[in-house]
Amino acid sequence: MSRVQALEKIEEYFQSGGFESDLGQRIAYKTESNLPNCDVALKSYLEENLSPYLQELDFTCTIHPNPRADAGPFLVAYRSEGDDLPTVMTYGHGDVVAGYDDKWDNKMNPWEITKIGNRWYGRGTADNKGQHTINLASLKAVIETRGQLGFNVIVLIEMGEERGSPGLREFCAANKNLFNADVFIASDGPRTAPEMPTIFMGARGVLNFTMRLNSHTGAHHSGNWGGLLTNPGVVMAHALASMIDRNGKILVEGWRNTTLSKSVREAIAKLKVGGGEGSPEINPNWGEPGMTPEERVFGSNTFEVRAFETGNPQFPANAIPSNAVAFGHLRYVVGTQPEELIPMLRLHLDRHGFEDITITSEPDPMYATRLEPNHPWVLWIAKSLTHTAGADIAIVPNLGGSLPNDVFSEVLGLPTIWVPHSYAGCSQHAPNEHILETTSQSALKLMTGLWWDLGESGTP
Repeated sequence: MSRVQALEKIEEYFQSGGFESDLGQRIAYKTESNLPNCDVALKSYLEENLSPYLQELDFTCTIHPNPRADAGPFLVAYRSEGDDLPTVMTYGHGDVVAGYDDKWDNKMNPWEITKIGNRWYGRGTADNKGQHTINLASLKAVIETRGQLGFNVIVLIEMGEERGSPGLREFCAANKNLFNADVFIASDGPRTAPEMPTIFMGARGVLNFTMRLNSHTGAHHSGNWGGLLTNPGVVMAHALASMIDRNGKILVEGWRNTTLSKSVREAIAKLKVGGGEGSPEINPNWGEPGMTPEERVFGSNTFEVRAFETGNPQFPANAIPSNAVAFGHLRYVVGTQPEELIPMLRLHLDRHGFEDITITSEPDPMYATRLEPNHPWVLWIAKSLTHTAGADIAIVPNLGGSLPNDVFSEVLGLPTIWVPHSYAGCSQHAPNEHILETTSQSALKLMTGLWWDLGESGTP
């Protein structure tokens, strides 16, 4: 049996409807982890679908409770072929965000696949059921072709990533013996462009926080009290303007980070962000001055105002509001110390006369991680994917978004490489989430080739 035959088998799986069938069954589970009363669906996804699928491939499957009582369980599956063989850890998450069932175009049902042109719609198609379905199906194709993988595999599926992966760090830290591997290879997030095979080796961290200002009790008529009472919306607007200028440059002292190693800078220089159907137009003048758009999203810190409210925007009254609230977050790269960020903001606001604004930060931040582009595992995996694609691939030092990669790279100490199968315009977390048929078809071949090559000699 040969690599070519394995690629032919995975193509037959796609053409015969096997991929659509497997993914459709998984999409049907309403695993909305950020909504109440989802426990049954989260557990059922692991018990009824993934565990039987993996057990047929001779995986030993165990479902573990989350150390946090209010969070979803974990599936750990292991297939052993020999102590002298390399061991790969892979990962996915079976939970999704809310379906927004009544907000999809053309009354599409988010819990089943709807195919329109090159797009396959459904909640979880891109994030993350479609991506781990591709990886598991490719493992199966190699097993069925070769009769074995030629390496050991550990599969971890969590059911709370969309809530910030509560309990994942504690679970992995307490069970390191379950994850003795040589390398971590998984899939999530977008390619740099739909047609460009991509790998990334880490992620920016994210810190979410809330700023509040309560100026007085209740709203008061602006005709009677205008000019006499503090308007908290105005004060909050000025506070935000002191934190970031009109072109997106961060002004909080200590929040900027533009340090890039030579190999990271060289890797980013080869990338091109933007483009693709449905992608918004990039503002080339937004963000950190003196950096390229690619360096800004992959190599620097960025601050965003997620929401800002004062008064009642739905029903504005001729009154001075009593309070204002702003929800912000900072995406940050390696070298930024997250525990220092809120104290830096507190000092900044106080210096600018905004002592009355309170700050609260959300628990469980995702930390920044990055593997150097010249790491042996990066070079090896890039070579395998290039072989299958027949062309160069994009090598991204770290994703612009955030993933719980620090659990795998820092807690478990593994070199981490992600091979994303989606694209930036996939509408994940929104109505009309979808994957692209052509991207999924090529991803199945890429992963089959990668798993095949891992079973050959010559791995790092």
